[in-house]
Amino acid sequence: MSVVPTDARAAHADGVQRLLASYRAIPPGATVRLAKPTSNLFRARAAPTARGLDTSGLTGVIAVDPVARTAEVAGMCTYEDLVAATLPYGLSPLVVPQLKTITLGGAVTGLGIESASFRNGLPHESVLEMDILTGTGDIVRATPGENADLYRAFPNSYGTLGYSVRLKIELEPVKPFVSLRHLRFHSLSELIDAMDRIVETGGLYGDRVDYLDGVVFSADESYLCVGIQTGTPGPVSDYTGSEIYYRSIQHDDGEKHDRLTIHDYLWRWDTDWFWCSRAFGAQNPRIRRWWPRRYRRSSFYWKLIGYDQRFAIADRIEKRHGRPIRERVVQDVEVPVERTADFLHWFLDTVPIEPIWLCPLRLRDERSWSLYPIRPHHTYVNIGFWSSVPVGPEEGHTNKLIERRISELDGHKSLYSDAFYSPEEFDALYGGEIYKTVKKTYDPDSRFLDLYAKAVRRQ
Repeated sequence: MSVVPTDARAAHADGVQRLLASYRAIPPGATVRLAKPTSNLFRARAAPTARGLDTSGLTGVIAVDPVARTAEVAGMCTYEDLVAATLPYGLSPLVVPQLKTITLGGAVTGLGIESASFRNGLPHESVLEMDILTGTGDIVRATPGENADLYRAFPNSYGTLGYSVRLKIELEPVKPFVSLRHLRFHSLSELIDAMDRIVETGGLYGDRVDYLDGVVFSADESYLCVGIQTGTPGPVSDYTGSEIYYRSIQHDDGEKHDRLTIHDYLWRWDTDWFWCSRAFGAQNPRIRRWWPRRYRRSSFYWKLIGYDQRFAIADRIEKRHGRPIRERVVQDVEVPVERTADFLHWFLDTVPIEPIWLCPLRLRDERSWSLYPIRPHHTYVNIGFWSSVPVGPEEGHTNKLIERRISELDGHKSLYSDAFYSPEEFDALYGGEIYKTVKKTYDPDSRFLDLYAKAVRRQ
């Protein structure tokens, strides 16, 4: 049974009571928000007008059951803490989003993804049950059979239908090491074709593939990164020091091999926030040698971003040098695999951002997810690009171009960053009447923000 001490369950129960007390202390007419010290959202928002919910007691792992391969986790528990609790038993969440401070609740109410998503889908698909604080002030149990409408609508609702206080999730066994093959391609179409074959067959050269993602540096330099779990001991690389993971992928032709511990593989992107640490000079060897190791992580870079947003530092620098201010283009989009090469060619011709991250995904089964309706049994590719471009003739010019192109290609975009859809477009893409019905059922007095207000109007 559970291997976490029983006092963890008592501590969680106490945390739930503090959460409920903080909910009751918020005036009835005030919007309810979390009192979070950190965030992985890139949407600017209005300053909160009321005290937030106290989630300080909801940050831990409640229990791990290595026999049943499940974990019970508080909603604000980070994946860093969750993985630390499961790896000693040779287990891992089915999908571990790339950044350490993403919370399990955040990945479920938002959309997490990683290189296991081509075989394990998205994080919410491994949720067996969850307890959710709804707008009525009640804790509601949601499962595929109990309050199933809330269970299916919760993913991609971004806290507008409630906040998870406890989740029970599936785990899978993992081996101690990951053997990596970085395959070089000179054609984006060839890369996508190879990716599609691996997803369809689950293997490469007769070996089972456990992890699959890719990086596009240009139209004629792109890579698939194929991960295969192994128990065979041997030398491993370390990308938490002077070496940088995404640079290690690059080579002239053919195939390059590497090995990481399973722990370092799961967090391979966190040290340099994929490649975004270069914006802070952290990849400059002269700076990197003095940059404290404990600050080489996404959570610290995000604090720097927060300072920039608060004081408009980057805009001031651009103006001082006589350059136009820049538009933030930080997005993850999902495009059907057969349309992915079209999007990539368009993006590289239109938007001056590189590299680009690729991550294939397929839903695990037939279940529908109301607020993010992608087709079962069909491969999509998550395409991530995170930078800025010179401002255009209107607010969000480049982001709007991207939104239109995604819709033309039957794709979707995540809502953790800036969005510019009209209400009609938004309803068509993100649940529409289904969302409104579930919202009315579980938040009849609109204590939480509406999804459009939160995602597009940035309230």
